[in-house]
Amino acid sequence: KVKIISFNDLTTSLCKKYKANLILRGLRAVSDFEYEFQLAGMNKKLNQNIETIFLMSEVENQIISSKFVKEIAQFGGDISKFTTRSTIKVLKDKLI
Repeated sequence: KVKIISFNDLTTSLCKKYKANLILRGLRAVSDFEYEFQLAGMNKKLNQNIETIFLMSEVENQIISSKFVKEIAQFGGDISKFTTRSTIKVLKDKLI
């Protein structure tokens, strides 16, 4: 089973609450790995039972950055190649 949950707490606290011991994290590029590796190490120090698994994105998605997508949208550019229709709608609503 997979659940998507919004939260405003430590990830390790959320894992404890839901009795989860596995965190899946997505990586786009090598530059993401350093941050994610440090985060995984901190989570492991906070809770020895938690394991983090890293998943690499598809090659065509590795260049996508939310910062860049927001900037393209702000200047009226076409972001349909980078995100979903529902995300495009939310961004347009925020920019109006």
